Amino acid sequence: MTTKIPATVVTGFLGAGKTTLIRHMLQNAKGMRIALIINEFGDLGVDGDLLKGCGDEVCSEDDIVELSNGCICCTVADDFIPTMKALLARENKPDHIVIETSGLALPQPLVRAFNWPGISTKVTVDGVITVIDGRAVHDGQFAHNVAAVDAQRAQDENLDHETPLSELFEDQIACADMIVVNKTDLLSPEEAETLTVRLKSQSRDGVQVVKASMGALPVDVLLGQGIGAEADLAARHEVHHHHHDDDDDDGHHDHAHEHGHDEFESFIVTREEVTDAAAFATQVADVIRANNILRLKGFVAVTGKPMRLALQAVGPRVDTYFDRPFGAAPRETRLVVIGEAGLDQAAITMALQA
Repeated sequence: MTTKIPATVVTGFLGAGKTTLIRHMLQNAKGMRIALIINEFGDLGVDGDLLKGCGDEVCSEDDIVELSNGCICCTVADDFIPTMKALLARENKPDHIVIETSGLALPQPLVRAFNWPGISTKVTVDGVITVIDGRAVHDGQFAHNVAAVDAQRAQDENLDHETPLSELFEDQIACADMIVVNKTDLLSPEEAETLTVRLKSQSRDGVQVVKASMGALPVDVLLGQGIGAEADLAARHEVHHHHHDDDDDDGHHDHAHEHGHDEFESFIVTREEVTDAAAFATQVADVIRANNILRLKGFVAVTGKPMRLALQAVGPRVDTYFDRPFGAAPRETRLVVIGEAGLDQAAITMALQA
């Protein structure tokens, strides 16, 4: 059976920092070949030029496709589907596809397009990431420069110019599998935590809310969510069903940001064999819930089984499958835990070894 290529949809208002987040992702891709589809509204492909300059073999010009005919959710059949088919027909297929929507494009119609014939059997939506400007949203503005958002919305006659930004924001939150609260360097720790708690309460169960400064998030956190969002559209209801769009963003402070990973940490937990794979998966889910762990992945040795059990968890959702024999490798359970800085490593280790 052919494995589907995972695709990640990155959405969010003008100025939230989507481009900065994607550039950081490309610069830290660790050899993963990422193809990028940018929905740049208007004639000037600013984001495309920025991303083409990321200076890494993982984002050559061949891997960056720009759609500049306005809102991607209005031009799915004309622009997006042919672009995807061309990408999937390439001999050197990407390991992952990242789609950056323009500022006010709705994610729902785009996710729906992954059910089209010719697409559905070859690619799946790994996850929808909604990037927000933490400072602006905390202050009730949704975007750093609301006047600029409205000015750009007025440029496209296909768009609904009357819908309040609050409703568009609700659509982006409703569709998200991960919400990135960006620009937390402009918030106090208390403000950032209050906003994170509020967004968790407003989003679907299991949606992860993570804090970031200048879009600096580990690739392991952003990619590999394995959601299959196109099969879960009913849960991602749109607040309204109009078309709208806006331009993309560049993040208002766009300087180097290699320091960002100190807000995250990862560590390894090892233990002996487990006797009951299903019970251990439940145990892992409980530990994740209790400790706000973002990702957990690794291999489990199950008593009496010659094959190792691969385990991947995104939030409290745990997937397992037997992948291959241990062979000469030691029969031990080895798990990598990833989360925001401040995890109680001792307590997590003890709970996983119990």
